[in-house]
Amino acid sequence: MGGFTRHRRSGRVIATFTGFEADLLRSLTGQLVELLRNESATVDDRDPFEALMDFSGPTAPPEDPVLARLFPSAYADDDEAASEFRRFTEGALRDGKAQAASTVIDTLEEAGLPPLLEEDGLMIDVELDEPEAMTWLRSFNDVRLALATRLGVEDDDEDYWWSLPDEDPRAQAHDIYQWVGGLQETLVDALSRG
Repeated sequence: MGGFTRHRRSGRVIATFTGFEADLLRSLTGQLVELLRNESATVDDRDPFEALMDFSGPTAPPEDPVLARLFPSAYADDDEAASEFRRFTEGALRDGKAQAASTVIDTLEEAGLPPLLEEDGLMIDVELDEPEAMTWLRSFNDVRLALATRLGVEDDDEDYWWSLPDEDPRAQAHDIYQWVGGLQETLVDALSRG
């Protein structure tokens, strides 16, 4: 994994992914979009202004542990305030996270990732301007939180993960979690060099 760098002349953030890596990113972000939109999927054919002014969002925390981690309670000691805050904000937050993940997918596909990966040795070059890079960064954070929640990753548990045999699916999923974290770090570093 080479990760992200800043192009000296254009100032754009660039990375090259193998076809496998790009397809893995597409899969992870696709699963995130599905999770975010599955619970809140509604057909909204109202007037756009009416939809914008609709604050009838969810008031209870999500049951799915990943969604609960992505949308924590804003007021831990005040259930009523937390419920009202969630009602006014969670829908837009979900849409923003789903859009960020969709942007990653769209960018990879625009860079040449085919709908079904069939080619060995395929390389995908991605160039991002600063706003696009920030969107990718937000999406990486959401993917990492989702993976950490599903895996049960906790602070200072590295010894546990290193003790698992390589063929253990949990170890493989943890490797993906670490890989996304490494990409996130290189993206932060590339952005800081702007």
